[in-house]
Amino acid sequence: MIARLLVPQPLTAAAFEPFGDVIESAQEFSVINRGTTHQFADLAKVEVTEAGGRSRVSLYCVVPYELPLPLRMLERHPLGSQLFMPLHGERFLVVVAPRGDKIDPGAVKAFVTSGRQGVNYRPGTWHHPVIALGDLSEFLVLDRAGPGENCDEFPLDPDALLLAAP
Repeated sequence: MIARLLVPQPLTAAAFEPFGDVIESAQEFSVINRGTTHQFADLAKVEVTEAGGRSRVSLYCVVPYELPLPLRMLERHPLGSQLFMPLHGERFLVVVAPRGDKIDPGAVKAFVTSGRQGVNYRPGTWHHPVIALGDLSEFLVLDRAGPGENCDEFPLDPDALLLAAP
C-alpha cells in the first residue's frame, strides 16, 4: 500500500527557491552582439564548495522512467551545485527534499518543468536523478568535478512514495 502519492506541481522560481534556482529566460535581458542576441544573464549561482574542485560541463542522454514511479532513493552532492538544462524543449520531472542528514518523506516535493526550464540544485539538496518524460532526452549539465566524495544516496521505502504522472 502506498502511503503518499507525490503529484508534480508546475515548477516556479518561488516554489523551488528552498532547493536552488530555476533556469529560464526572464523578462529582463540585455541586447548584445550588435543587436542579434538577447542575453539572459546570471540565471544561477554555480557553487563549488570544496578546495580542489572545478566546474565541469557534461551532456546527459536520459532514458525516461515508467510512471507511476516508486521512489527508492534520493541523492545529494555536498561539494557543489548541479545544474540540468534540457537541450530540445524536453519537459522533465524534478523531485527534491530539503538539505539535512535525513529525509522526511512528508517533505519531498515534485515539480514538472515547462520544457523551457532547467534547475540548479544547491549543494546538499536531496534530489532524484533526472526523470525524463516521453522520449530519450538530452541535458546540458554543469556540476563539480574533483577530489572528494560528492554523491551521497539516501534509501527510501518504495512503498512510502510513488511519483505520479503529471
